[in-house]
Amino acid sequence: MKTIWTLVLLTTLAYCQKIETQNKTNRQSLNMEVATFGAGCFWCVEAIFQRVNGVEKVVSGYMGGTTINPTYKEVCSGKTGHAEVCQITYNPAIISYEELLEIFFQTHDPTTLNRQGNDIGTQYRSVIFYHTPIQKELAENVKQKLTEAKIFKNPIVTEISPAKTFYPAEDYHQNYFNNNPHQPYCAFVIAPKVEKFQKVFKEKLKK
Repeated sequence: MKTIWTLVLLTTLAYCQKIETQNKTNRQSLNMEVATFGAGCFWCVEAIFQRVNGVEKVVSGYMGGTTINPTYKEVCSGKTGHAEVCQITYNPAIISYEELLEIFFQTHDPTTLNRQGNDIGTQYRSVIFYHTPIQKELAENVKQKLTEAKIFKNPIVTEISPAKTFYPAEDYHQNYFNNNPHQPYCAFVIAPKVEKFQKVFKEKLKK
């Protein structure tokens, strides 16, 4: 009889722990917020923000245009109006939106119009798609302060626009750098950028 009660107790405890874990996950999910940035090729942006402590998920995709359910080929034509972006789900209790903006502005050139390096076209524009009035205010404030401080030699051309429908990119674009570290673009463009980021923002990296 004692063995039966022990099993019942253990089963009950295990069930309660499972429920508590689910509740904790739900509470954390409810506390998550979303940021959407475009800073050139989304492979680069994804690789950077995946390594930030407090960032739960990064999805590469398209936003800002008029074409519904665009393909990568269509976006690359520059005719859809969409930008390559990353939608970032993060925990504001760990990292703030202002800190994400700091990383955003320091890991690409916000002064080149519709271009990042050899990636040229409106799909590669520097853009912040805000999801709330607070995000808009913070983005405009940071952009203004950087301009006043003359951090960059040339004017900042980063677009600040309301978030529109987000279209996730094709599966092969997701987690691209981690899955294809030896691909030439990854090895010669993304890897040096990630290495520099990790040195500058080492206190914000995931452990």
